[in-house]
Amino acid sequence: MKARISGVATYLPECVLTSDDVETRIEGYVPPRGIIQRMTGIARRHVAAGDQQASDLAVAAARRLDHADADLLIFASASQDMVEPATAHIVAAKLGMSCPVFDVKNACNSLLNGLQVADALIRTGAHRKVLVCTGEMPSRAVRWRVADRAQFVDAFAGYTLSDAGAAVLVTADPHRGIFYRDFSADSTAWAIGTLPGGGSAHPRDPEYSYFRGDGRRLKEAFELIGPDIFLDALKRTGLTWDDFSIVAVHQVALPYLAALTQALGIPEDRLVVTLPEHGNCASATLPLQLAAGGARPGDRVALLGLGGGISLGVLFADL
Repeated sequence: MKARISGVATYLPECVLTSDDVETRIEGYVPPRGIIQRMTGIARRHVAAGDQQASDLAVAAARRLDHADADLLIFASASQDMVEPATAHIVAAKLGMSCPVFDVKNACNSLLNGLQVADALIRTGAHRKVLVCTGEMPSRAVRWRVADRAQFVDAFAGYTLSDAGAAVLVTADPHRGIFYRDFSADSTAWAIGTLPGGGSAHPRDPEYSYFRGDGRRLKEAFELIGPDIFLDALKRTGLTWDDFSIVAVHQVALPYLAALTQALGIPEDRLVVTLPEHGNCASATLPLQLAAGGARPGDRVALLGLGGGISLGVLFADL
């Protein structure tokens, strides 16, 4: 039995901030005009309403899929409503579902790892229909009051992030489905990008509630690992990128996306570039590309994930 991606849905909050809006909103330090869009290629990003939670974004996406008889719900997201309980319980309650639930968390690769888990559980026969969903709300971790240039640089990655919800339905299928998956990590680089607050290290200090990171060091860390995990996937399956309808790649900045796709030799016509209009939607980025690209039954798709920590993942599937 295979695990087939049988449905993909997304939800994007109505409020949109341009990069100019973001720069205007920053208090204290005044950043160079236009620097965010020049450095990243991001023109706009989505911001959830004040009364919305991560679970609400996941629920809004999930309601667009036929999840009624799902026998497992996985909330796979970098964001969460609270430390306890698992946000999956909150999502299930809002959807009126009574199946088993749990969370999967691995930064921007969370949803990709959620698909990995769903695939394994379906192939072993433990479950037959799994709803994997995410609700990303990194806007709550953006630093808007900046003391100086050094703090602006430290907070810069947060200004690229965007709120979004996504849901993927994974069902048992005797013929089609996920046929290749591989994951790797270099956990020595975990400190390069962090949101430190809320855990045992910094349980209450508001200063640790902002996302902080070094984009240059993060790029170097990924380059040090190299693209072998993605190129090996092609060698082991005997495929080329032209064999896929969509090659979805996690997108954090247009210059890095261009460098990565050039290194991998991915044709431009296989990419769905969502970054300029939607920003970095964390773990919702890959399903957003599938939805925006019009992925449909019969398509062969590749999902290429990059996440803080740092981790890499690749998954091939016949829809």
